[in-house]
Amino acid sequence: MLQALEIIWNALPNLLWGALITLQLTALSIFFGMIAGSLIGIVRLSQSPFVRLAARAYVDFFRGTPLLVQLFMIYFGIPPIARSLGISLTFDQWTAAVIALSLNSAAYIAEIVRAGIQSIELGQREASESLGLSGIQAMRYVIFPQAFRRMIPPLGNEFISMLKDTSLVTVIGFEELFRRGQLIVAQSFRPFEIYAAVALVYLALTLLSSQCFSLLEQWMNPVERVKRRAKKLEVAGLPTDGEEG
Repeated sequence: MLQALEIIWNALPNLLWGALITLQLTALSIFFGMIAGSLIGIVRLSQSPFVRLAARAYVDFFRGTPLLVQLFMIYFGIPPIARSLGISLTFDQWTAAVIALSLNSAAYIAEIVRAGIQSIELGQREASESLGLSGIQAMRYVIFPQAFRRMIPPLGNEFISMLKDTSLVTVIGFEELFRRGQLIVAQSFRPFEIYAAVALVYLALTLLSSQCFSLLEQWMNPVERVKRRAKKLEVAGLPTDGEEG
């Protein structure tokens, strides 16, 4: 037992460094996925049938095929095709991993965005138009901010799923948390202890991420905002909305 704990303790700095790389990879992929997914999700609600069909095809492809296959297509498949067209193109492991994870994440985030926007009552858009706002302004200032609050829980789930899916980039030789665990196992020949430590690090990351998104959801809750504002006014000795001046 003591020997197992010693092995895990010695491997922990290397695993924690891999965990930091995993978090960076996840955050960057979700960031790009959020940008692309938001655009695709809005396009999915377009009035143009061709545009809607193109966005639907993208979402169906990346949601309907394994992420592992997408990694192989991008890392091993695209450079040979580019060279056959006379274009010199190569991907390192980091670039290929970010591209594949971002494209995959964008498909899931697009559906989250689409559902979030559709959950906003039609009267909100009509009221915005009656105030003279254009469609883009209504989306930017009225609809999307409200929809985003409703998107936070599924976006948190997507972040956690992506955090765990980063372990797949091991197949292209990228050294994140799981790959570093594999390398340590190859040196120590103690797979159970090392993989148990890897699992615990992943668990800690997912629990921390879940808590962060819960706090974000609570912070963006309008009811909680009113309570925080009332508390600040009370501390400052100023009358709240329910009190007379």
